[in-house]
Amino acid sequence: MNDFGNGFPILTLLTVLPLIGAAIAFFAQRHARGVALLTTLACLVIALVIWTRLPADGSIGLVERAAWAPSLGIEYHLGVDGLGALMLLLSAMVTLMSVDAAHRVHHMPGLFYGLVLALEAGLFGSFTALNFFHWFLFWELSLIPAFFLIKLWGGPRRGPAATQFFIYTMAGSVALLLSFLAIFFATGSMDFGELASMAASGTLAQMVASHLGAVMPWLAVGVLAGFAVKVPLMPFHTWLPAAYAEAPSPVTMLLTGAMSKMGVYGLLRIALPIFGVQIAAMRTPLLVLAVITVVMGAWAAFAQTDLKRVFAYSSINHLGYCLLGIFALAIPASGAAAQASQAAALNGVILQMFNHGITAAALFWFMAIIQMRSGGLRGINDFGGLRKPAPVLAGMMGIAMFSSLGLPGLNGFVGEFLIFRGVFPLSWISATVSVLGLLITAVFLLTVIQKVFNGPVPEHWAHFPDLHHSERMALAPVIGLMFLLGLVPQLIVGAINPTVVNLLAHWRF
Repeated sequence: MNDFGNGFPILTLLTVLPLIGAAIAFFAQRHARGVALLTTLACLVIALVIWTRLPADGSIGLVERAAWAPSLGIEYHLGVDGLGALMLLLSAMVTLMSVDAAHRVHHMPGLFYGLVLALEAGLFGSFTALNFFHWFLFWELSLIPAFFLIKLWGGPRRGPAATQFFIYTMAGSVALLLSFLAIFFATGSMDFGELASMAASGTLAQMVASHLGAVMPWLAVGVLAGFAVKVPLMPFHTWLPAAYAEAPSPVTMLLTGAMSKMGVYGLLRIALPIFGVQIAAMRTPLLVLAVITVVMGAWAAFAQTDLKRVFAYSSINHLGYCLLGIFALAIPASGAAAQASQAAALNGVILQMFNHGITAAALFWFMAIIQMRSGGLRGINDFGGLRKPAPVLAGMMGIAMFSSLGLPGLNGFVGEFLIFRGVFPLSWISATVSVLGLLITAVFLLTVIQKVFNGPVPEHWAHFPDLHHSERMALAPVIGLMFLLGLVPQLIVGAINPTVVNLLAHWRF
């Protein structure tokens, strides 16, 4: 632990650094991308340092606290455990990938890279804040740059897509805010740790009931709605396909690789610790929605002909596995076997968050490369046989798609396996039906590989440019990470398992 003002405030530095970079990039213009690359590289180094300084017992470490507005329950309170530190690492990696993929941005480059860095600051703040007011500021901060990045640099229908994205996420934010204002009115606290302790002892529900009546289940619904929109959980997903398709691919990398994890993180950090009893009471309909998200997300992806929409719905499907694991955790577990299943599911959820972020961002990176070479084309039927003129592109993108498919030996397999290993003993019906999502995912991803990279080469693609040297060097570490985490997942699981044990020990269902 390091107290704010006495120790080195590394979490504050990590959050402020992108904002400083954003201000410099805004005025740098022609050199804005260089500023953004240096800033994101520095953030990645700091995130790696944080990852190596986690408490061994899985508790919250690197704590920074300072009084802000005590009478309003507002405190500057930062800290991370294995879950938060892994999300910082993911955000830093995905933002660096996004900046690298955005080298063809010529329209207002200073503003573009400044907004990307502001979005990164919002991500870092959301994954380190432990007071609702402070956390909510960064939760909203990430929304504003994302809206303008879609609105100003998106595709032909960027206006409606950006507006829909803003309205949906703002509605979710309002639901969150109203629920926590009610909690503050009843308890006088906005600290996540204090509220979780109250919930574990049963004090929180009693205080809410004494001040507001039997509204605790409705407060839980409001919080769930706020996070469900962000992930998203079907049927709150309708903003996502348009936003992902119309946003520039480097921005889509941020939306799917990092921003979507804010919703899953919120469920684990806020919803389950504070509203665990209420979520457990709703676990059956929530599990049904999670299964629908898994299966229908894959089915919707299979029905698309636009490659960006294919990967957009695929993202819904893959995050559905996280939701499946989270809602299965709300089933009370008694006995060592059931507790081991919960631990496996939670380890799988956290690992899936990271692995999906890397893989999905990589797929949209490849989409940016293909669109740049094809003049903006992105239909499944617009290509064919690209493996012959561009074998390196076909091979590297194929690895990323097989990772998304869940092929053993690649990173996408391990998280999904752990989730199913944990969920099946807790809710075998949910796990069994969700296996359909794996089958459909395999079908549509193999279909994409077949139609885009195999078959005869159309004459106009006979000289389709392969990846050049700098692109190969940029993508190689990402592909290498997919193999590394697929073969040695203990690199992450070993670090997050103490956090998993600590979280499960303090949740009350």
